[in-house]
Amino acid sequence: MKSVFKRSLLKRSLLGLTVLALTLTQAPSYAAHKKHHRASSKAHHSISARKNYRVSNVDAAQNSFRELYQNNGEPVLASTKAIVLDQHTGEVIYGKNVDAQTPIASVTKLMTAMVVLDAQLPLDEILTVTDDDVDRLKGSSSKLPVGTELTRGELMHLALMASENRAAAALGRNYPGGMPSFIAAMNAKAKQLGMMNSQFVDPTGLNSGNVSTASDLARMVNAAYQYSQIRQVSTTASQEVPVSRARHPVNFSNTNMLVRNSSERWDIGLSKTGYISEAGRCLVMQAKISGKDVVLVFLNSVGKLSRIGDAERIRKWLEKNQPSS
Repeated sequence: MKSVFKRSLLKRSLLGLTVLALTLTQAPSYAAHKKHHRASSKAHHSISARKNYRVSNVDAAQNSFRELYQNNGEPVLASTKAIVLDQHTGEVIYGKNVDAQTPIASVTKLMTAMVVLDAQLPLDEILTVTDDDVDRLKGSSSKLPVGTELTRGELMHLALMASENRAAAALGRNYPGGMPSFIAAMNAKAKQLGMMNSQFVDPTGLNSGNVSTASDLARMVNAAYQYSQIRQVSTTASQEVPVSRARHPVNFSNTNMLVRNSSERWDIGLSKTGYISEAGRCLVMQAKISGKDVVLVFLNSVGKLSRIGDAERIRKWLEKNQPSS
C-alpha cells in the first residue's frame, strides 16, 4: 500500500514539476507578448490620436483661413501679389500689390511660346536637346535627356504643360539669331503688350532676372490666350512623348493640379505655373467663373498648395458675390 502511495505521489510531483517547467519556459514569451500587445495598442491609439489631431487641426486651419476676409469683403490670399481681371472689360475685380515687381519663374514660358509662334517657325521641325539646354543655374532635373529629338511643337507643348526647362531652352537656342535674338524678341513683345514693368533675360524663367508685375502679367495672359496652340497645350492634363534612350514613351503631366485633376468646378482656358525660390509659388490662368471670363494671377505664394488655395478662394468668392454674365 505504501509502495502504491509513493508511486502516486511521485507521479504527481513529476507532473507538477513538468507544468512548472513549462510555465517558467513560456512565461517570458507570454510576458513579452502582453508587453508587445500593450505597446502596440498604445502606439495604435497614439498614432490614431495624432492623426485625428492633425486632420482636425488642418481642417480647422483651412476652414478658419477660408473664412478670413478683409474689411471690404475681399478674401485674404496667401499670394503677396495678385490680380483678377474681367477679360472683356478690363475691370480689376481683385487687386493686391498689382504693380510690385517680382521674379516670375516659369510663367516666363508663356512669353517664350508667343515669341516662337510669332516667328512662324515650322512646328514640325525636328530639334535636338543638347548640353547647352541643361540647367546649370538652379540644377533642376529634366525628363529630356541630352540627345532627345522632338519637334518644335512638341517642345513647346512640354515647356507650357510640364514646364520643361530644357524644352524652353531649346526653343530659344533654335530661334533665328540664337538666344540673344530670342531674348530681344521677348522684351520687344513685352513692350508691344504694354508690359512696362517687365524684363526677360532667358526663356525658361530659371533666372530671377525675369521680372514682372501682376498687372503686366494679366496683359501677358490675355495676349497668350489669343493663341489657340497655347490654350490647347497649356490645358492638357498629360502627354506621352518618346525620349532618347527610353524604351517606352515618357509621361509628362501638367504642373497645375487644377488642370491635372479636372473638375466640374473649373473651366480653365489657359494655365501656367512657376516656381523658383526668389519668386515663390506662382500661378496664372484664364478661366470662366460664374459665366464670366477672367484672368487670374497669383505671385510669390509660400507653400506648395497655397496658390491653388488662393485660386479656390477667389472662385468661391466670385461665385458668391459676382453676378453672372
